[in-house]
Amino acid sequence: MTAGENGAIEQEKRVAAERAAAMVVDGMALGLGTGSTVAYLLPALAERRLNITCVATSPATEAAARSVGLEVVPFVGVARLDLTIDGADQVDPRGWLVKGGGGAHTRERIVAAAADRFIVIVSSDKPVVRLAPPVPLELMAFGLDATLASLPAARVRPGAPTPDGGILADYFGPLEDPGTLSAQLDALPGLVAHGLFPPDLVSLVLVGRGDGLEEIQPSA
Repeated sequence: MTAGENGAIEQEKRVAAERAAAMVVDGMALGLGTGSTVAYLLPALAERRLNITCVATSPATEAAARSVGLEVVPFVGVARLDLTIDGADQVDPRGWLVKGGGGAHTRERIVAAAADRFIVIVSSDKPVVRLAPPVPLELMAFGLDATLASLPAARVRPGAPTPDGGILADYFGPLEDPGTLSAQLDALPGLVAHGLFPPDLVSLVLVGRGDGLEEIQPSA
């Protein structure tokens, strides 16, 4: 990608993030996702000086949110969120997502599921005709070798475990139908969470395109 193309993508992320920030209202309990597009969301929220309480899906997002003056609380004693805003690695035409490139997909799924509305913000390089591997996984450390033996198309990522002590891996096998693969992964002992998010979890996808914006309503 050239410097000009990269600059255009960053502008699209900013456009989508600022539109999502404009949808936040005073008094909300807000879930904050993780990633480069969410990085544009945080200052846009801070500029509005709203009375909101945030829950972050990663230590990096928590630190960045607090650095711009947003109130971030632990996700303890909070049963529901009004809204969650997060990015995605891939979005297909029906609204299926692949998430977890940064390894935060377990927390991201919990926070998205706890919200009355889940809004996804992406640049124009994220929508795809068909989802493709890899699909991020979080695996339990207990019995890891047995889990991997049941999932030979998975590869463990080198590096530290997740904030919750899980092992990050990626599935590189066939992805013919995301619903079928999601069900197969859900049934796997030792898997904490995977990065396939279904359309019924998503309220709206905001896609930055140049200086404009496309809104996608997911359909199951």
